[in-house]
Amino acid sequence: MGGFPLAGVTGRAEMLDSVHASGLGGTFGGNPVACAAALGAIATIEEEKLVDRANVIGKIMVEALSAMAKKYSVIGEIRGAGAMQAIELIKPGSIEPNSEAMNAVIKYCQQKGVLILSAGTYSNVIRLLPPLVMPEHLLVQALGILDEAFASL
Repeated sequence: MGGFPLAGVTGRAEMLDSVHASGLGGTFGGNPVACAAALGAIATIEEEKLVDRANVIGKIMVEALSAMAKKYSVIGEIRGAGAMQAIELIKPGSIEPNSEAMNAVIKYCQQKGVLILSAGTYSNVIRLLPPLVMPEHLLVQALGILDEAFASL
């Protein structure tokens, strides 16, 4: 989780204490509301064990995506961490980016109700980042539709 406008400044006390009120700032100056929101987000992450959940989702995804990579030569690489995974698509037998395949997979998935994102310098990477509160049966169903999309190429 990110995007909270928080910042910190460190230095010797005599220097920091000499600056008048509002005399020290930064691009992302913190404020009480942003700090409260950040603390609330951190508490939710801890209470709902969302880091553990990201790892569970990641394990499910890596297993499914690795199986797809063995079946479909258009998949060049699977990479990521936890619940954020990426599938790099290549022209089979090469390392050449395959943006056409990426577009076809994205279109197929969208028609079946699964939203996936395109990424990558060469527009040949599919980025997956399911919500951490997503029920596992829906994740498995979405991965099945992704598999169908690769099979349809």
